Amino acid sequence: MLGPEVRAFLTRHAGHEPGDETLWLAALTHGSTGEKRNYERLEFLGDRVLGLAVAEWLFQNSDEAEGRLSQRLNALVSRTTCARIAREIGLGPHMRLGKQARDDGGEDSDNILGDVIEALIGACFIEHGFSAARDMVRRLWADTLAGKTGKRKHPKSALQEWAAGNRRRMPEYRLVDRSGPDHALRFTVEVQVHNVGSAQATAHSKQDAETLAAEEFMRKFG
Repeated sequence: MLGPEVRAFLTRHAGHEPGDETLWLAALTHGSTGEKRNYERLEFLGDRVLGLAVAEWLFQNSDEAEGRLSQRLNALVSRTTCARIAREIGLGPHMRLGKQARDDGGEDSDNILGDVIEALIGACFIEHGFSAARDMVRRLWADTLAGKTGKRKHPKSALQEWAAGNRRRMPEYRLVDRSGPDHALRFTVEVQVHNVGSAQATAHSKQDAETLAAEEFMRKFG
């Protein structure tokens, strides 16, 4: 059963009071609880609904070319952005995690936070349809959509262009370390440009670690 605090949280951010409690409980439930119904299938659906809602917003509010639209879309629906928005609304304490997952920091895991907020979008879509899910996305993503997320050049592209412009070899990325439990993995990546230097960064996905490493390299040498 949804407690009154969780029900109020869901009503506030989904824009509708939950009807099917088992649906919304599943959206909040991590597999570590051992329960058969968890957020995985809803996250799969919500990820696609989120992508469509953001793509529609970008199409309606920007006259940029396809490549720039894709760049912004990828940034706006990234795991990092989803997790940040989940933290902003205080999602973590409402997630249902197994004891070990919670002890391992699952409540603040980018992967879990991002998955659960997408699962909630999926639940909204199932119960109320695309219009309601789109409204939910636009409400939660409002500041992010209006901001600069995805507008600047991607750090890896910026580093590659910097290397070419300075007649250096192309950047080389190397996975230095992979640690942590499956639900809270951490990847450390090093990027190196021959005869210039290197930089490292750690994140919850290899892709994000590469992006942060490129940013750090540009900060040091760019």
